[in-house]
Amino acid sequence: MFDFVRAHTRLLQGLLVLLIFPSFVFFGVQGYSSFTDKANSSVASIDGLSIKQSELEAAHRQQIERLRQQMPQADIKMFDTPEMQRQTLDALVRERVLMTSVVKDHLVVSDTRLQRLFKTDPQYAALRDADGYVNQAFLAARGMSSEMFAEQLRQDYAMRQVLAGVTDTPLSGKTVTDGAVLALLDQRDVQLQKFDAKDYLAKVSPTDADIEAFYKSHTAQFRSPEDANIEFVVLDLAALKKQVTVSDDDLQKYYAENASRYTSQEERRASHILINAAKDAPAAEREKAKAKAEALLAEVRKAPTTFAAVAKKNSNDPGSADKGGDLDFFGRGAMVKPFEDAIFSMKAGEISNVVESDFGFHIIQMTGARGGERKSFESVKAEIVDEVSKQLAQKRYAEAAEQFSNMVYEMPESLQPVIDKLKLSRQAATVRRQAAQGATGPLASAKLLEALFSTDALKNKRNTEAVETGPNQLVSARVVEYHPERVLPLVEVRAQVLEQVRIEQAASAARKDGQARVEALKKSPEDKLPQSLMVSRTGAQGLPRQIIDAALRADVSKGAVAVGVDMGNQGFVAMKVVRQVPREATDADVERARPYVAQALAAAESAAFLEALKKRFKVEVKLPAATAAADAAASSAKN
Repeated sequence: MFDFVRAHTRLLQGLLVLLIFPSFVFFGVQGYSSFTDKANSSVASIDGLSIKQSELEAAHRQQIERLRQQMPQADIKMFDTPEMQRQTLDALVRERVLMTSVVKDHLVVSDTRLQRLFKTDPQYAALRDADGYVNQAFLAARGMSSEMFAEQLRQDYAMRQVLAGVTDTPLSGKTVTDGAVLALLDQRDVQLQKFDAKDYLAKVSPTDADIEAFYKSHTAQFRSPEDANIEFVVLDLAALKKQVTVSDDDLQKYYAENASRYTSQEERRASHILINAAKDAPAAEREKAKAKAEALLAEVRKAPTTFAAVAKKNSNDPGSADKGGDLDFFGRGAMVKPFEDAIFSMKAGEISNVVESDFGFHIIQMTGARGGERKSFESVKAEIVDEVSKQLAQKRYAEAAEQFSNMVYEMPESLQPVIDKLKLSRQAATVRRQAAQGATGPLASAKLLEALFSTDALKNKRNTEAVETGPNQLVSARVVEYHPERVLPLVEVRAQVLEQVRIEQAASAARKDGQARVEALKKSPEDKLPQSLMVSRTGAQGLPRQIIDAALRADVSKGAVAVGVDMGNQGFVAMKVVRQVPREATDADVERARPYVAQALAAAESAAFLEALKKRFKVEVKLPAATAAADAAASSAKN
């Protein structure tokens, strides 16, 4: 088939023109118009000027790219969502509102002020050269000229001026800040009694009617997501390696050609005496050093056992002299060449002639040797088989990959032909649209799963195209049986339903007793509860947020208050809020919290000011369809 396409390229090009051009005339113009209309549709307007859908999409792509660079291992799909697109739109609107304010209020940054700000602003320190100007390497990396950077910086400083009046001069003074700090750190003396649902489980006995009623009212919890039973084949190096046979002669040849890989490094141990003589020292000085070395050589040859003592007394090598000249074991390349040539030609115990190097004159004693042994062929045969098979499989892969891709496409009704042709194994699995948690290999491939759940694969049970699911790995799969999403019958989920009904009934019993205890406390305020604690937002004592919030909301101005906290399926808590315990102004927590509270108040003021600007410039946000749907779904879920 593909040979025919290659041989008749011009003919097919002409045929495509005849087929496609009329279609474009009748249908393409409308489709193109629809596409451009969508790109030019307005998603927001500020002071009568629109932000187009195309602008939003461009800004969103830039944002995703920035996030990708910051987190290269993250899945980009988690950023390309309606919610993230809404955040991008909000940022665009904020920027346009600030720029509109800059223009309307004539907020200008002069060249002199711009230069002074750049040279003194700490956040730009990394971008400044020693002379205070912008680093050219930084500009080159971003494809910007100095003028472009200056204009961008001018715009940034101009927009800062819009909010500077609020952020730099917060309206909340010390009294307001301190009041907010003390409210934040408010403490309550409380008493508690917990009614845990788990303590009531043994007391409940759900009836069949209870189980059926719960099942009918919670069918959404017992839905089985769609899945598919599939069969698939994998073409990779591992599959091709199994088909490779290598003769012993080829293995022996590979062993001989790669002998160095199976030979341990040859090492020598030596001691030496060094008489320093620089390479560029006068000839007389080098001759004198050589003569001294010759004299010491004669001495140690007469009494080899004194080598260490002579080295310790006479060697000029500070690293080895104290150790009697010992250099320990070393391999080839560790020493200068004259030294290496000498030691690797010596026998154990032998003392060399005087060896000259750039450092001076050496007397070398070989004290040990190790390595240089080659592993036997039999001991590395399995390793060689694996390596040779891998190389042969790699050579075979390109041809096999083309055959694989063609066959699963040209014979889409079955995987058997490609299995027979390439001697592959049929595998089976059950999959869903999203990869299972912890899935590895081909079944973790989003591209393969997308192909499996396409209309063609589900409805017609055809092979998927060859999908690359990893390096040197192609997979084709087909759906054997598809199971749409469905509500599981009660008989299949009865155990789960029973457990949930028991939990719900136990929680209800706990709630009943807890509420009765609260009512008793209200009638007898002097009664005490078993657990007494001092709680605050910064000292939750391990209690859930609901309990802390209830304690801090309680009005104790007229004395102790009894309140109940419904913990859902966990049970109920009866609480007596005894009194408020204010923090002292000298409390260390107050001092630590003050800057954070001041910052939060300033942020709130800035947000309020920005909202006022949006009203001033008549901001209107028109959500993109996908985002509007997502927001509507979220709102519905909350309700």
